[in-house]
Amino acid sequence: MEIFSATFFWLSATISAETDFNSFWQQFKTAVVNSDKSTVARLTRFPLSMPFGIESIKTETEFLQGYDDILNMEADAKRCFQTTKPKQEGKGYAIYCTFKQLPESSENRPIKYYFARTKTGWKFEGIDNINE
Repeated sequence: MEIFSATFFWLSATISAETDFNSFWQQFKTAVVNSDKSTVARLTRFPLSMPFGIESIKTETEFLQGYDDILNMEADAKRCFQTTKPKQEGKGYAIYCTFKQLPESSENRPIKYYFARTKTGWKFEGIDNINE
């Protein structure tokens, strides 16, 4: 009975985390696609981690001031988020995008936007170029 209870709890927690993330993702994706900067900022954890050699974004104000340059540094986040689905990675999720100058159908997808579950819910945690 204990094994069943532990397995049931684990499955329930996993399903709950996925459901929570799916809800978060729909809200985050919609905000990015609609250029709703304040919602994106509210769903972001600071400091926001940035690719190698680029200083992290420490505050919401800094994020809002540089919003377009941050989200679209190497990829077109709006375009990518409309068609690409997040993948679970460990306890978090990530979405991989192509470079802006490449078609969204490209298999070359090194720009990673990643998300983590925090005490206050899912948050956008960083951007990385996995080639660097």
